[in-house]
Formats: sequence, structure tokens, C-alpha cells
Amino acid sequence: MSDQNLFEQMRARVVNGEFAPGQRLKAEQLKADYGVSASTMREMLFRLSTFGLVDFQEQRGFRLPEHSADLLHDLTQFRILLECQGTCLSIRLGDLEWEARLSAAHHKLSHIESRLCVEDLSPEFLALWTGAELEFHQTLIDDCGSDTLKQTHGVIYQRFRQQMIATDKRVDYVPENIKEHQGILDAALNKDEDLTCNRIREHLSRNLIRPLTKKAQVIV
Repeated sequence: MSDQNLFEQMRARVVNGEFAPGQRLKAEQLKADYGVSASTMREMLFRLSTFGLVDFQEQRGFRLPEHSADLLHDLTQFRILLECQGTCLSIRLGDLEWEARLSAAHHKLSHIESRLCVEDLSPEFLALWTGAELEFHQTLIDDCGSDTLKQTHGVIYQRFRQQMIATDKRVDYVPENIKEHQGILDAALNKDEDLTCNRIREHLSRNLIRPLTKKAQVIV
């Protein structure tokens, strides 16, 4: 297994709720899952810590971050800013091919979310769902013209998903999610930047513990 594949598999595990918040991650135990050395596993855990997905302290080792309503609020606010800015730029710069990719990503997500209402949420299905949702939201900003914005959004999204995973194991708000994703798609395809941003904020606002400031809502 390549280092990149190992990193991606471990990232999926720490993001998708396989470990409990605050749980200690021991390289000596995890190495057996992949047939690698403890030093290689420690390197992967340290790499994850640089993205905020694992906490590292000298003498205490690696742990999964604790759940924090304040942190979730901050990540949500940052995600709203990035997605609104990135989507507006994609609306301005994107072409018919972007619109087709966005429609395809939404179709995939909508199909999966419709099945979530009637199927048990197994770890495999959870990974499929979160992957499809990430693909849709990434496609929204994909033609923004800024690799830095997209890379930053990717890091923030993974940390957001990690904080949200305990809530996402409940599917009670999935019907609302389906309507909200459809609304975001429709507004983006109609090239209505203000409406798209409003719907992105509405979609994510359930995770805020304080109102989004007026300044934070400005799109340059």
C-alpha cells in the first residue's frame, strides 16, 4: 500500500466516526490493520494532525479531537464563507461542462440520500453518503479559479465532517437535506449568486450556535 493510500484510508476512519471523540490512537495497534511499521503509522497520524484531524501532544501521543460546539460553529462559519465565495466565482467563470458536472454530482447525492430514509446506516453506506455530499459541495466551487480556496475548503470540510459525524448517524433531517441541496443546485444553475449564497447559509445554519454576522455574509 502506498503512503497516499494509507493516509486516505486513515483519514476516512478518523473523519467517519470509527473512533470516539478524544479516543487515543496508538500506532502500535493500528499498524496491524495495514501491515506497516509503527513508525510509518506514527508518520501518518502526525500528517493527519497537521490538518487538524488528529490532536498530538508530546508525551501524550495522538488522540481524536473532542467534540466541540464552538469549534463546529467556527468551522461552519468558515465553510459558509468559502462555499459562498467559491460558488459565486464558479457561477461567473464556469461553463456548460461545470453545470453538467454539478448536476451529475447532485443526482448521485440525491439518489443516495433518498435511500438513507429506508436503509440502515452501515459504515459502508455512511462513507458512500459523506463522499457524495463532499463531491457535490466540491463541485459547487470547482470552477472558482483558486486552488488555494479549494484546498482550504477541503481541509475545513473534513474537520467539519469529523465534528458532525455523531449527528449525521441520525437520518431524521435527510428529507430537509434533499430539499436544500436541490435548492442550492437550482439557484446555481440559474446563476443567481445572492439566492445561492442564501441557500448555502440556510443549509449549514443548523450547526451555528450564534448568528452569522453581517460582515461574514459579504461576498466580494
